[in-house]
Amino acid sequence: MDIAVAGVNFMDTGARRLGAATGELPFVPGVEGAGRVSALGEGVTEFAVGDRAAWVYAYGSYADQIVLPAADAVPVPDDISDEVAVSLMMQGITAHHFVTEAAGIQPGQVTVVHAAAGGLGQKLTQLIKARGGTVIAVVSSEQKAETARRVGADHTVVSTDDAFVDPVLRLTDGVGVDVVFDGGGETTFRASMNVLRRHGLLLYYGAVIGAVPVVNLRELPHSIKISYPVFRDHIPTREALLRHSRDLFHLVRHDLLDPGIGRRYPLNDAAQAHRDIESRATSGKLLLFP
Repeated sequence: MDIAVAGVNFMDTGARRLGAATGELPFVPGVEGAGRVSALGEGVTEFAVGDRAAWVYAYGSYADQIVLPAADAVPVPDDISDEVAVSLMMQGITAHHFVTEAAGIQPGQVTVVHAAAGGLGQKLTQLIKARGGTVIAVVSSEQKAETARRVGADHTVVSTDDAFVDPVLRLTDGVGVDVVFDGGGETTFRASMNVLRRHGLLLYYGAVIGAVPVVNLRELPHSIKISYPVFRDHIPTREALLRHSRDLFHLVRHDLLDPGIGRRYPLNDAAQAHRDIESRATSGKLLLFP
């Protein structure tokens, strides 16, 4: 594949730190991108040279070219740009998994979305709203609160660490919410438990941010449930990958999902993209261009 654009994810910064810690250098970060087929392996019939495709979980995507299994590539329709296709791979499929399967959001449910102005947070907000849910967006600045409102958040809470607990409980008359989507890591994990209603669900996906929380089951309040949704469980087969990708393309095509493109960087500025995403000063999907 000739790479036209690669996506930046927070998990890439974790991979960078891990590589540096173990001494397994050099390595090429990045797991997603979009571009054109430049050559085919033996027996590949689903694609032709020159076809546009996008992919996810192909390590080494911060590059000009990449070799990947044809089964991991998604055909990109003519009316979907490379930038949009990339924004729908890791973050779009992840949000789709969280909302449709891991949580199964139903009309009327009230949710908290952490980091709601980020690329994943914006997609979660829109998909929850599309299924009839209510979104309380937790963000770190008023500027990001405006971004969250723009994509449909019903309420916004500007907070760091655990300061969101009291505002969320006030917004729900002390009852709490049905689901919390928490990618904030250990700093927000226990506070997220405390804003859940009885039998509520905490979806935790902050494994690359700080230490992984250790929980004694007896400390779980209100009979809550905790899930650690794994990306591959949403796309265990190629058919599932294609089906969910088509669904996301359809939502964008019909203006039901804004891909939320944020900053764009030349590939040589990948280090700056990492500094920016780690600073939490960015909103939307960060992209790299060879």
